Amino acid sequence: MIKNFKWLFLVSLTFIACSDDEVTTKPNSSDGLPLTAGSADFAKYVALGDSFAAGFSDNALFIEGQKTSYPNIMAQQFATVGGGAFTNPFMADNVGGFAGSTTYGPRLYFTGNAASPLALVAGPSTTSITAKLTGSFNNMGVPGAKVGDLDLPGYGSPLGNPYFTRFASTPMATIVDDAVAQNPTFFSLYIGGNDVLGYATAGGTGAGPTSPAVFQSKYDGLINKLTTNGRKGVVGNLPYVNTLPFFTTVPFNAIPLNAAQVTALNSGYAAYNNALTAAVGLGLMTPAEKTARTITFVVGQNAPVIIDEFLATDLTVLNPALVKMRQATAADYLLLSAGGASTQAHLQAGGGTSTPLADKWVLSAGEANEIKVATDAYNITIEAAATAKGLAFADLKSVMNGLISPTGISANGFTLKSQFIFGGAFSLDGVHPSPRGYALIANSFTAAINAKYGSNMAPVSFGDYRILFPPSL
Repeated sequence: MIKNFKWLFLVSLTFIACSDDEVTTKPNSSDGLPLTAGSADFAKYVALGDSFAAGFSDNALFIEGQKTSYPNIMAQQFATVGGGAFTNPFMADNVGGFAGSTTYGPRLYFTGNAASPLALVAGPSTTSITAKLTGSFNNMGVPGAKVGDLDLPGYGSPLGNPYFTRFASTPMATIVDDAVAQNPTFFSLYIGGNDVLGYATAGGTGAGPTSPAVFQSKYDGLINKLTTNGRKGVVGNLPYVNTLPFFTTVPFNAIPLNAAQVTALNSGYAAYNNALTAAVGLGLMTPAEKTARTITFVVGQNAPVIIDEFLATDLTVLNPALVKMRQATAADYLLLSAGGASTQAHLQAGGGTSTPLADKWVLSAGEANEIKVATDAYNITIEAAATAKGLAFADLKSVMNGLISPTGISANGFTLKSQFIFGGAFSLDGVHPSPRGYALIANSFTAAINAKYGSNMAPVSFGDYRILFPPSL
């Protein structure tokens, strides 16, 4: 899952250099019985997906992050029951980004300073954006990929996705065809997050979610290719965006105001509120919509004024100043990009108070519902495909929901929650998992594999994986 975030120093994607991972085995099994692969064959495992599969973390792709991707962790588990070598298209360093690029910058790290908690690691990157890797790779996770991109000719061309361009067999090759050409014995497919995430992280601006019909057609096409000759594999469904701290860290009522500020703001919005009352009197608006659109500030914490295109009545024909705006509620999501380290100062500077907060900084309730509807449809397709082809199915939506529960998810004496920075599950970009979060995903996949194919691989321990990368690696 991936988007270019305009928040603090968040920049975007990155890429690759390559080598084999050394796989370490664990002697224990999940049930205390002798280890077995069951009816599965892990001798040649390939992983297809997006930035989650690639090991993207802290808004970058870098070697140590790639080593703790969920496919890499799964390959270590597979090695205990006969799994083979697992190769990755590694980057050249732990800086992240590309040499000389202003678009693909280095990774973030936590400074420990409350005023400026995040910074970029010192560069420069030594990864060339034009360097071409040779050979085939087991981890075919490509940051930024949507479901339709995995079988898109030209996606590996110089005009395509530079992640895939780096290791595509030919410029016109597709990700799924390069995967199948390796004649794998087992696959994992976790794709679809970017089909809603780009719209979500842009505050519901730009192109909307991929239509469910298109998603189904593309996803079923991938599954048909991957399951040729009865090949076994595992797929996972998609979480809701409200499990990601990018959407939940900034509270909906993030603006503290004093009495003087309240008086000035309420005076400024009096004409707008009076116009709403007049619109009800003219039969142009329902009383319920008037109530939803009325703007009133109080001493203490306040919700920002936001643009909401889902409001029913367009009053700009009467007065261009009567735009579709209202104050946010708990059903809306203020993005991390709305304020970064200085959310209150940013909002109080005029965005959300004297003027509406720009649409791109807020995922409104209506936009969030659009994304939920699309995600639900995608998940129906994913589970139906797993059932039809006899594949293992990981209910990652339910797993990720556990991260936003009051108790979180606990194992091995560690608890994971979705809280930004300190929850343990997510990295510093607020979207991609930390190494420990990737371990949670890997364990969820292997548990589904055990249940479907009769294997008994043990889960990895959360304690073996860090939650934050230091500035130097």
